[in-house]
Amino acid sequence: MTDTDTDTEPGDDGTTPRRRGLRRGALTTDRIVSEALRILDEDGIGGFSLPKLGVALGADPTAIYRHFPSKDDLVLAVADRLIEESTAGFERGPCWVETLMDLARRIRATYLRHPAAATLSSFRTTQRPAELRAADIIVGAVLEAGFDGIQAATVFRAVADFGLAWAGLEASYLALDRQRREKDDAAWASAYQRVGQDELPNIWQIRQELAAVNDSDDEVFETVLGLVADGLTARAPRPCSCPKHSGSDQ
Repeated sequence: MTDTDTDTEPGDDGTTPRRRGLRRGALTTDRIVSEALRILDEDGIGGFSLPKLGVALGADPTAIYRHFPSKDDLVLAVADRLIEESTAGFERGPCWVETLMDLARRIRATYLRHPAAATLSSFRTTQRPAELRAADIIVGAVLEAGFDGIQAATVFRAVADFGLAWAGLEASYLALDRQRREKDDAAWASAYQRVGQDELPNIWQIRQELAAVNDSDDEVFETVLGLVADGLTARAPRPCSCPKHSGSDQ
């Protein structure tokens, strides 16, 4: 094989494919990542493979390895693309609490748009530019809150891991096939409501509410995010002084 990326086009008889070279430089890392993300969005994890990606790109699958040493390296690039999408247009405001909450909302929204890709990558460390830029924003907010040294590093990890883990959890659920999602959803309206008062008295008390809140993913997320923000505000050496978080109306 030459250094030129390859593609196929119909032969002279209109049926037999023959190889031709792609224009040099047409196959880029950005294009490969974009196409990989599209396949994951449309076909899920089970429908993603390098041969399929090669066909979609119009290139021999081996050409992909000139840009990514392995499939795992490509997955990490996709992970970084999701972070890049999450932080696109982000501008840090004067409130460090809102900075952290906004980033958590953004990564969740991105992961819910790309559940298969998020399922593959939410727990990975990309070591790539978008991840490092996002980490720097979070660390900056943590330092602004007055944490330093090992405490700052620990709070950074706690905040970042919470956002990624929660969003990844929701994305993994969305990546399931419809039948399994419907089965899980039905459990709240069946198994949990059938519990007996004597056997499981605590669940029994709110069995109807548990079924109702199953359709309130946004509300549940915002509740947990608020608890995280309140905990950070209470522990921060320099709590946010904005009116929303200082209790001041001025």
